[in-house]
Amino acid sequence: MAKVKLNPTFDAIQGKVGGLVYKRWEGEEIVSRMPDRTGIVATANQLAQQERFRLAAVYGKAALADPESREVYQDMAGKRGIPVFSVTLSDFLNAPAVDEIDLSTYTGKAAEVIRVRASDDVEVKGVSVTIRAQGGAVLEEGAAVFATSAGTWNYTTTTALPAGQPVSIEVSATDRPGHKATKIQPRS
Repeated sequence: MAKVKLNPTFDAIQGKVGGLVYKRWEGEEIVSRMPDRTGIVATANQLAQQERFRLAAVYGKAALADPESREVYQDMAGKRGIPVFSVTLSDFLNAPAVDEIDLSTYTGKAAEVIRVRASDDVEVKGVSVTIRAQGGAVLEEGAAVFATSAGTWNYTTTTALPAGQPVSIEVSATDRPGHKATKIQPRS
């Protein structure tokens, strides 16, 4: 592999040109031969990852065709200083997360608040809360509302439970591409 100092005219060249690959590594321009991948068969995991990237590219094109989504992604790209298409790919490839379920004010009565912290690399579009009995039966469910001042998603309960009834709180967060993350927290 040869290290080269490119003429300023060619300073921005990157990628494949003929049988050579031009790239930058740690601030230096590097030229190498195109790798020979003859006879190399992709593994099942590699094929699955290639499919994920293909779907991410399809999503990115569709998201940028929608004016509302495009505006969200352009704002994020501007804040991060990266290309807007990269933001769409990243958003598709990274699912949201339910970071915290705060049950400190929930005692099983109606009109109490369950607070949720959820995150995503671009935007959490929605949070839903399901309260289940020990056997898995749904006792109540609904959408949480984002409280901008606290930065949390708040769900106000509608059902009063019998005193001491053990339940599990299931919280799901959804991002712009539609991926969902779920976290379950028991309450006795």
